[in-house]
Amino acid sequence: MKLWGGRFKGEADAAFARFNSSFAFDRRLIHSDIEGSLAHAEALARAGAISSEEAEQIAAGLKEVLRRAAEEEGYLDRQTAEDIHSFVESELVSIIGEAGYKLHTGRSRNDQVSTDTRIFLRAEIDRLDELVIDLQRALIELADANSDSVIPGYTHLQRAQPVLLAHYLLAYFEMFKRDRERLGEIRARVNQLPLGAGAIAGTGFPIDREWVARRLGFAGVCRNSLDAVSDRDYVIEMIGASALVMVHLSRLAEDFIIYSTAEFGFLELSDSVATGSSLMPQKKNPDSLELIRGKAGRVFGHHAGMLAVMKALPLAYNKDMQEDKEALFDTIETLSDSLVVMATVLRQVSVKGERMREAASRGYLNATDLADYLARRGMEFRRAHELVGRVVSYSIDQGRPLEEITLLEYQSFSPLFDDDLYNALKLTHSLASKSAVGGTAPERVREALARAKSEIE
Repeated sequence: MKLWGGRFKGEADAAFARFNSSFAFDRRLIHSDIEGSLAHAEALARAGAISSEEAEQIAAGLKEVLRRAAEEEGYLDRQTAEDIHSFVESELVSIIGEAGYKLHTGRSRNDQVSTDTRIFLRAEIDRLDELVIDLQRALIELADANSDSVIPGYTHLQRAQPVLLAHYLLAYFEMFKRDRERLGEIRARVNQLPLGAGAIAGTGFPIDREWVARRLGFAGVCRNSLDAVSDRDYVIEMIGASALVMVHLSRLAEDFIIYSTAEFGFLELSDSVATGSSLMPQKKNPDSLELIRGKAGRVFGHHAGMLAVMKALPLAYNKDMQEDKEALFDTIETLSDSLVVMATVLRQVSVKGERMREAASRGYLNATDLADYLARRGMEFRRAHELVGRVVSYSIDQGRPLEEITLLEYQSFSPLFDDDLYNALKLTHSLASKSAVGGTAPERVREALARAKSEIE
């Protein structure tokens, strides 16, 4: 029996019925739907809308549906219900009889589906949070194992200044830290109970919504029935926050793709997360990282799509909102898989420390340190910057690095240069000098690593 069929005389068109059905994807809400329904049955009994015996019957029937879904192979695959809500009700009635029809007293699919989605999403946010933490652990493990490794830092994809590899990896730790904060903020807004809002105007039965909220672990109740059934901000926020996580994953993937090329040679991916070529036997392709990079666009599309769906919907519920499920489910699945794969990449990558250090020691990455040297000796930094630019140009013309320019040659540019300039040009000095909070000096990075470890513990 349909949840809405009484007013209709004819049968739905077969193509429309398929078009209208959401069971193929919202079936994953079965645990959430039954969890919410168990609480609703108790609330109905507390309100005197059904007897305690009927509530017990309903609870037993709902648990039997859940058991069948978990233990009977193909149980859900054989169903042709319109959606998960009508499926659960029809199965409940088949198990306990007419009493099953009383479960829907005082609620609508509108507040039911929003409740189900929030219960589901609350748990998924907690699961995703654990996956992000595991990725942060993988970053820390790689940083710890390569604490002395140096890598060229880049701006505009041009070598800029040397940094510790651990400092580079902790930059991503910070990004994922902000991602976790966003997920936590969204969870708090998700954790408000819509049940009891009915279809639009609220429920006509004396259901204690605050009690139901406590029973289901919600922090509170949605305060306006119109808003409760038509709000999908939390879905849009969730997809948007997921899109930002995918931005960070994609940037890290792009770095590792570049760094693992023969031209850079800083990293080598494990065979377990790479593929070969069907034609060229020498190839080792970073498909795992390229897929993460590509799947980011998929999540971005879901975010834009949900904004477009909700853009001009009149209050309150509209069937357009059914489109939120596939976008949300696919976003969560895509993000989960990407987090797991990236953590695997990090735990199995080989770092080519000598190649990185060599690259960080070439290409005039110490030019800024030379300008800082002049500034410490009293020259205005803007003049020092311009003068060192001329020194670099001279050095390039000579085909020699800054370390090989003689003191006499340096003094032809400025009498402020002295023997100690060569110490300023050393890689170790360059790193150690960046000792302000947040810098790449070894002691600052050690502190940052210790702080990162304590944060995720």
